[in-house]
Amino acid sequence: MIQELPLRDRKKAATRRALSDAAVRLARTLGIDCVTADAIASDAGVSTRTFHNYFPSKEEAILFRFETEVTQWVQQLRERPAEEPIWDSLETVVVGIVMDPERDLTDTFAVMALVEDSPALLARQLELQGRVNRIFGEAIAERTGTDVERDLYPNLLQMAAGAACKAAIDLWMQGTSDYANPGELVTEAFRQLRAGIPQPPLPTQH
Repeated sequence: MIQELPLRDRKKAATRRALSDAAVRLARTLGIDCVTADAIASDAGVSTRTFHNYFPSKEEAILFRFETEVTQWVQQLRERPAEEPIWDSLETVVVGIVMDPERDLTDTFAVMALVEDSPALLARQLELQGRVNRIFGEAIAERTGTDVERDLYPNLLQMAAGAACKAAIDLWMQGTSDYANPGELVTEAFRQLRAGIPQPPLPTQH
């Protein structure tokens, strides 16, 4: 049985999410360099002091959504059946991410672009990525009986799954793919990973 958080904690979580959403929204509209803590607080309908109670910087506010979502994805992985092969579990979780009707892939892609264009965001994202890789690796290690400290397998697998997700989103957002939806792209990415990413046959020359 899932225990509901106390009202005070739910309100704090909602405020934190509202501030993060406002930071992302303003950064997309104005550019990260033009966004201030005052502007984020105003957009979210709270005081600047409240903003600083939740986040030390605008960069942390922007990246908060990503860290929260990764925590949710790790929980989804841990909830998969113990007897299910790890590749199947990872594919199911990633397909669920890209096919989530409440997720706007355009928004996800925009945040990725913000990170790549901002040295300050990129530096913090690299720190965050290290923490994220660790918790994902630990979850995979638990499922596979390996050790994230000593074994290559859980570390390699979580990197491969992340790359498959990013490659599928990138290609889908370009609008040049022949696949019907991003979930099909993820499924194909995992099929190729399972097969060792074989080289496609060379085109026939006439």
